[in-house]
Amino acid sequence: MDMSTKSGVDVGRQSSIAESNLTPNQIVSQLDKYIIGQKDAKKSVAIALRNRLRRQNVSDDLRDEIMPNNIIMIGPTGVGKTEIARRLAKLARAPFVKVEASKFTEVGYVGRDVESMIRDLVDQSVAMVRSERSEEVREKAALLVEDRLLDILLPPVTPSHETADEENGEEEGSESTANDGHDKSVEVNRRSRKKMLERLRNGKLEDRQIEMDTSGDSPGGMMQVFGPLGQMEEIGGIMQDLMSGLPRKRKKRRVSIAEARKLLEQEEVQKLIDMDSVVKEAINKVEQSGIVFIDEIDKIASPSSGAGGKGPDVSREGVQRDLLPIVEGSNVATKHGMVKTDHVLFIASGAFHVAKPSDLIPELQGRFPIRVELKSLTEEDFYLILTQPDNALIKQYSALLATEGVDLTFSEGAIREIARIAAKVNESVENIGARRLHTIMTNLLEELMFNIPENFSDDRVEIDETMVKEKLNHVVADRDLSQYIL
Repeated sequence: MDMSTKSGVDVGRQSSIAESNLTPNQIVSQLDKYIIGQKDAKKSVAIALRNRLRRQNVSDDLRDEIMPNNIIMIGPTGVGKTEIARRLAKLARAPFVKVEASKFTEVGYVGRDVESMIRDLVDQSVAMVRSERSEEVREKAALLVEDRLLDILLPPVTPSHETADEENGEEEGSESTANDGHDKSVEVNRRSRKKMLERLRNGKLEDRQIEMDTSGDSPGGMMQVFGPLGQMEEIGGIMQDLMSGLPRKRKKRRVSIAEARKLLEQEEVQKLIDMDSVVKEAINKVEQSGIVFIDEIDKIASPSSGAGGKGPDVSREGVQRDLLPIVEGSNVATKHGMVKTDHVLFIASGAFHVAKPSDLIPELQGRFPIRVELKSLTEEDFYLILTQPDNALIKQYSALLATEGVDLTFSEGAIREIARIAAKVNESVENIGARRLHTIMTNLLEELMFNIPENFSDDRVEIDETMVKEKLNHVVADRDLSQYIL
């Protein structure tokens, strides 16, 4: 590795360390803002994230030997498995991708190739780093955009000493006079541009229409590669990259200054960003701090054959064997280069109602050494979910109606009743966890949301316990009806 490459990698590594510099207790505290309960799961992912920071500070000869603590989260749907992984990635500012194991198929069958999860992770990481770099150069790009807009509004006049030699035969006196006049034009133009710049910065010209050259679609912009999903997606990506490297057609457009500013800023930002450096840092982020969340991993586990049971499903076991080298650590070819998955953190989850974690092939089980069981949500959990998180459902609905000038509030009794109904329906119909609250809140507020603002004159609405019972209790009492509505 040359020194420039090593320097780029070190910069990316140090930025990853700084971004995830949270203690396990701090990580759990942050997760508590959005997820109720599930202390064991939060504790496990907090330790896994902190261990990445610890690993970065280990000496070079031992660092590569320390493997990530991959985790399997076991629990019914709607208890917070996906949310824990998603919030964890945000805390770490790490590349994160969520995939469903049931969408992958064994090599040779139609379906997604398991390596596509790493390619998606790299693409996401490149987009993340490019966005960060864009913010860094946006101020400089804005100044360049102002110059380009001025050139369109008032093309600069070239000073006389920079113009080409006058045509042969001109008299020296007339040439001197011409130069004096030209210099005056330059000075007038300079003052005009200064005034125009002030008007630009004050926003007085935003609606003015100008004609400008814009880059059209790349030659391969509409190109699609058809074929079995998984086998052709990499070829399609390579072809798109090759075509995007060709010169883009320029076309004239008539746009407002406000729109032109956005278009030109995109172009200038792109010019200021070193994409080679972006890709290098993005790949390093994936290798050192990437997180892959594999949902529904229980769907590729075949229940153990027993009396009257079926034998192992060859196709499902094939998917597991294809997943194994990715989780274990291998080199994956992407359109941005080779990526090592040795230190990518894999978090798997599943309900495991039919199959058990022990039904996974032993090799794959060994690659997920940490197992955490998430508990079903209780009535008290539902109450806390409705009131405590920063993104609580009640806060969301209140914010939505506030945009219509309506102050929506819920009494304590109403919130308790909603939590009671959610717990009861989950017990009697099907346990879908916290997602049940969405269906209940939708049915409770349906008429209100429909009538605002046309058929509603009040500017304040309070949902009380009586209203909740009148709206929902008859549905809860009818089991058949609740299956379809709740």
